[in-house]
Amino acid sequence: MKNLALLAPPGGGKGTQAERLVKTLNIAHISTGDIFRSIVKGTYKGSFPVNEILDYMNKGLLVPDDIVVKITLERLNQDDCKNGFLLDGFPRTLNQAEMFDKLASDKKLDVVVLLEVNEDGLIKRLTGRRSCPKCGKIYNIYYTPPKKENICDDDGETLITRSDDTVETVKKRLDVYKNETMPLISYYEKKGVLKRVDGDRSVEEVFKQIMEVIEGK
Repeated sequence: MKNLALLAPPGGGKGTQAERLVKTLNIAHISTGDIFRSIVKGTYKGSFPVNEILDYMNKGLLVPDDIVVKITLERLNQDDCKNGFLLDGFPRTLNQAEMFDKLASDKKLDVVVLLEVNEDGLIKRLTGRRSCPKCGKIYNIYYTPPKKENICDDDGETLITRSDDTVETVKKRLDVYKNETMPLISYYEKKGVLKRVDGDRSVEEVFKQIMEVIEGK
């Protein structure tokens, strides 16, 4: 059984690697974002009282750390987590990490994987993204451009840029990540569970590195 967490900056490939890890290791993928979206949609299946959470969200406020930790722990007690789990998007702050460790008992993290990615490359990855409004196919003008500039290869639609993929917005997101994550890196390093992985390599190479650090090779 492996209890894991994955840390990576915006555009760092966390989603791609998380998908591969849960399939390979046969563990549950636990995303706090998914939990809160299920609460908003009314599909949440847990026992945690959600009215207070909805009140915070409807007011545009951050859900307090103690609630985030408790609702995550509730999710980890479900049957699909018996073989282990991969935390995605949690813990987000040092306070959440400390609270989780105090309350987690047998759910404590065995390995925290940090994907380290060059910042200039990240900005290119994010600001270079283009998507087809019809089929949803994703391109990158620097790495995976369409055959014809700004036109989808599959259906000829004009590609669009997401509103949060501007240079200014991306830099702000990276600043938030660094401010929130740096204390987590130090915290897990001191605990001896942090493993650094070069996220600038190919998807296959990054995945191989992650598996090696998880298996202790």
